[in-house]
Amino acid sequence: MAVAAKTARKRIGATEEEPATRVLRRFRVVFNAVRTHFRSMESSVGVSGAQVWALGEVAANPGMGVNQLARTMDIHQSTASNLVRALLDAGLVVSEKGEVDRRAVHLHATARGLRILGKAPTPFTGILPEALQRLDETTLARLERDLDKLILELKADPDLARVPLWANE
Repeated sequence: MAVAAKTARKRIGATEEEPATRVLRRFRVVFNAVRTHFRSMESSVGVSGAQVWALGEVAANPGMGVNQLARTMDIHQSTASNLVRALLDAGLVVSEKGEVDRRAVHLHATARGLRILGKAPTPFTGILPEALQRLDETTLARLERDLDKLILELKADPDLARVPLWANE
C-alpha cells in the first residue's frame, strides 16, 4: 500500500471502527474538502464558488450560451440560468443577442469578471472534478460501480445527479 494512503488512513482514525464508519468518515473528508474549497473561493473574491466556476467557463468560451454553460458544468439549464443572472447582476458578464437568432444569448466576461478570476483560487471547477480527472480508468470504473450500489441502497432520486453539491448553499 502506498505510504500516502497509509498516512491518510491513520489520520482519519480508521483502524478499529466498523467498515461503514470508516467509509462514512471518508465521505465526510471528501464533502468537507469540497465545501472548504468553495468557501475559500468565496472569501477570496466575494463571489460564490459556483459563480466563479461559471465565470471561468464563460471566460474560456467567449460567446457561449446558457445551454452550453449548463452542458459544460453538467448542471440543469435552470441552475445555469440562475448562475448567469447572478453574474449579470454583479457585472461580471454581459450578454449579447445573436445577430442571426435574436433569441440566442451570447455571454462574455467583463473586465471586472476577469479580475475576479485572476484573484480566485483554482481550480475553478472545484477540487472534486479535478481530482476525479486525475484518477485512472480502472479506479473510476470501480468507484462508479461501488457508488451505484450505494445509490441503490439510498433509494436516491437519479435526477439528483445534475444537482451540484453547492446548489443549496
